[in-house]
Amino acid sequence: MVRPTAVIGLGRSGISAARLLQAQGHRVWLLEQRQTPQLHSTAAALRQEGLQVQFNCSLASLEQLNPQAVVLSPGVCWTEPVLVQLRRRGVPVHGETELAWQAMACAPWIGVTGTNGKTTITAMVGHLLQQSGRDAPICGNSGAAATELARECHGGRRPDWVVAELSSFQIEASPTLTPRIGIWSTLTPDHLDRHGSLAAYGAIKAALVTRSAVPVLNGDDPQIWRRRACWPTARWVTCRGGAALQPHRQAALSIEEGMVTAPTGPLFRADILPMSGQHNCLNMLLATAAVLEAGLEPCQIAAGLRSFPGVPHRLETIACHQGVTYINDSKATNYDAARTALEALDGPLVLLAGGRAKQGDAHGWLERIATKAAAVVCYGEAGDAFTTQVQQACPRIPCQRLPGLPEAVPRSHALALEHGAMTVLLSPACASFDQYPNFEVRGDHFRALVQAMMAAQ
Repeated sequence: MVRPTAVIGLGRSGISAARLLQAQGHRVWLLEQRQTPQLHSTAAALRQEGLQVQFNCSLASLEQLNPQAVVLSPGVCWTEPVLVQLRRRGVPVHGETELAWQAMACAPWIGVTGTNGKTTITAMVGHLLQQSGRDAPICGNSGAAATELARECHGGRRPDWVVAELSSFQIEASPTLTPRIGIWSTLTPDHLDRHGSLAAYGAIKAALVTRSAVPVLNGDDPQIWRRRACWPTARWVTCRGGAALQPHRQAALSIEEGMVTAPTGPLFRADILPMSGQHNCLNMLLATAAVLEAGLEPCQIAAGLRSFPGVPHRLETIACHQGVTYINDSKATNYDAARTALEALDGPLVLLAGGRAKQGDAHGWLERIATKAAAVVCYGEAGDAFTTQVQQACPRIPCQRLPGLPEAVPRSHALALEHGAMTVLLSPACASFDQYPNFEVRGDHFRALVQAMMAAQ
């Protein structure tokens, strides 16, 4: 009998990978460690499709199954000893995104990575291409699972471009993924519990750019800029004047006298994007440089930028109540992202921060709190530590510790009215996993709590 291909994880990416493999003629086993009523219901439906599903399966179960190949969901660590041993024995082990790449290599890919900014850039690139009439679906860490799109291509669809948001987890398990255009937005400490160091984490991001035919890079990020010798022909962008990158590199795009400017001259006004913040200016330049490479004209890009709606959970304005604007930045899962949110907004504001803390340098975040916050409410697993940090760094700013968002939202409104703050900002600087399955559910809960508060007052 033909040895099976094992797919680890009964989540969205695992299920879509299993279905693609089955469509390609493979015998597929889905392995899942957890057991819940919902997962059992999902498994019953998958078995009717002809897929095998096993529960209570750790990675050690792979030795007994003896698969011909293994496909990983992003949450499975690439360096698990069992997986390392399988690779050493010549068993192909790769991620769900690699499987999609192998199935869709006929279409040009735009791969977007970075600690922060990659979701907005991915959405912006997809929007610009789609508004210009291109078939440019978004997949990966945003949009559909990459193998969902690959199944459509297996059925005959041929996109003009594939726009893929790629996390470090997806990149390290996709060793042959070779985008036509590779965008790298930022590099700051994140996921160090898995990758071990900033150097190792950065090397994974850099590997994607190195494999890309046309790298598009942020010349204003010091960690990326210091690696510039690796990519002598990259397209570099800067929110400063182009002279800021000289004599080392010529800027592909820069801001000159309020205009987005290429070496050939001005393209369009720099304030064309209906989103605030220097980070969004940078996102706009990276997206613009990529779609210029993809063949769009400046007039098409300008029209698309004007209509770009933004992305939920990223500085998303959700309501204004009694003169206080509520902003959902639940995607800010680390110090750097939360610092960027504070930089983008005018003070005074009330900050909601907390969740499951990550490793990183809080210094810049605390500095922005000192200049922008009228009050801070800390909650969740990191609540005690955050309260101590804020009280020590910003002793004049009121800081309160509460259990979670149900208590923090009404208290933040009272603090905003008391201190004359114009804004309440949810920008947690933490992962969500202490109280929520992901940042989207956290942001949706914040929105629902604000709407319920407004209805009750």
